[in-house]
Amino acid sequence: MALWYLTRATGVVTLILLTLTVALGVADVKRLHSRRIPRFVVDGVHRNAALLSVAFLAVHVLSTVADGYVPIHLADAVIPFGAAYRPFWLGLGALSLDMLAAVVITSLLRRRIGRRAWRLIHWLTYVSWPVALAHSIGTGTDAGSRWMLIVTACCVSTVLAALLVRRMPRPTAASPRRLSAAAPARSPRALRG
Repeated sequence: MALWYLTRATGVVTLILLTLTVALGVADVKRLHSRRIPRFVVDGVHRNAALLSVAFLAVHVLSTVADGYVPIHLADAVIPFGAAYRPFWLGLGALSLDMLAAVVITSLLRRRIGRRAWRLIHWLTYVSWPVALAHSIGTGTDAGSRWMLIVTACCVSTVLAALLVRRMPRPTAASPRRLSAAAPARSPRALRG
């Protein structure tokens, strides 16, 4: 029972952390920051949430394999759609894990492979997250419970809000010269009062 609870808990926490990672990644792309929250803080939280999600994902996979209640092998975690138990839903989990592994590995090798290749592979995050969400809905034993429906709704809402923010035009800082040029010209008489 302990491994079953560990598998469930780490799966939910992984989904929440992946949601946070996607939302922060979008915020970082839009360069959303303020004086209170500088960009390097958003970068750091994004990176740490991603690494923490990988750690929870590893525990999720290992506890699932170790549980032994259903026939799930370590190969089923990385080879999509080959499991004996719920092959489609576990296959989605394996597919999501493979995409996340590609993102993590290329992020670690970013300086060696170049920004363009890294960025191209990093786009897999936008595919991996909904695939992981579908995996949790199809495989999770708590998927229909009220608390999990709330967690799922919050995760979906967070990512949709982040994507809407991404679609908004980037804020631009108007230079003082532009502001003065855009201001209506005043005659010397109007200035005297």
